[in-house]
Amino acid sequence: MKKTMKVQPKKRGRPDTGKDPLMGFRASPEMRASAVRWAEYQPGTPSLSEAIRRLVELGLTVRTNPLTDEREDQQRREHPKQRARELASNAIDKVTDPAASPDDQASRKRRLIKGPGEFQKVRRDRKRK
Repeated sequence: MKKTMKVQPKKRGRPDTGKDPLMGFRASPEMRASAVRWAEYQPGTPSLSEAIRRLVELGLTVRTNPLTDEREDQQRREHPKQRARELASNAIDKVTDPAASPDDQASRKRRLIKGPGEFQKVRRDRKRK
């Protein structure tokens, strides 16, 4: 008796072109034109899709520290008083007497940032005690 051969059924539909998931996004005509212009100067003149893939790869290779940078920028925007204190502190550090002890430097800096006692009652940003 002859062995029967298994026949694999034909797959229906279009053949697979790739295993990676498709990603789509909206881009303004200016952004699309910029990507096309960039692709024109690349070796092999890649298609628009390939050019965008390359641009994304380039963007992902840039070393940044986005969490700390964004947090610092957000804190500075949300707290202008804190930013003013930082700027004042940096300016005071530049003109501080290096011969003074660290305790003296800290107390002088504190006095300068708080302001003279005569003016503390006049300041509007501080509550009166």
